[in-house]
Amino acid sequence: MIPYSTVIFDLDGTLLDTLQDLADSTNYALALHKLPRRSLDEVRRFVGNGVGLLIHRAVPEGTPEDVEARCLADFRAHYLLNMEHRTAPYPGVLELLDGLNQAGIRLAVVSNKFDGAVKGLCQAYFGDRVKVAIGESQGVARKPAPDTVFRALKELGVQAQGAVYVGDSEVDIQTARNSGLPCLSVSWGFRDAPFLAQHGAQWIVPSPAALLALLTGEQNDESFCLSQGDL
Repeated sequence: MIPYSTVIFDLDGTLLDTLQDLADSTNYALALHKLPRRSLDEVRRFVGNGVGLLIHRAVPEGTPEDVEARCLADFRAHYLLNMEHRTAPYPGVLELLDGLNQAGIRLAVVSNKFDGAVKGLCQAYFGDRVKVAIGESQGVARKPAPDTVFRALKELGVQAQGAVYVGDSEVDIQTARNSGLPCLSVSWGFRDAPFLAQHGAQWIVPSPAALLALLTGEQNDESFCLSQGDL
């Protein structure tokens, strides 16, 4: 595998373990409207397509639209104030970002989380390690549409050639395909390796250290898994 000059990262489940804070805000909003709680594993399955769909999946089937809308608004308000309580970078992620920066590789984050949260979390946990962070906003189609990826490339001032997309979900695989970028899927996040392989992953990487070695073209004792196809 050749080294790349630009890496576009997903956020939740790829760089940050945000699951517990997402679940806490989801259950806070559900409780306000006397709706049943969701387990951590249920929330894990619900994430990946933006908070609107997260709440749509979390509320019981048949919930009135106005109740769902208020639940979403309550989730957003709560999450913005509580999104750093139990969130943390996955082990090895800060070293991964530092290593990529030292190698001169340009970095960006694109996420289906709303834009204010994406920018806030990236600044809080990564500082100046990541120059461009883009989330869901009005007028920009969310993933798996390629719009946020194209915007990130534009803000970085680079072309798609030499760029690779890194994510942890089936949505990320589709996003990379729609963007015309190769995709590296990571198995330490919200989806495991068998799930990723079933959904078309070509390369499945087991750790941030292995990902750094792949992206920089260095050797590493830890192997990666080729599920199908080739970059």
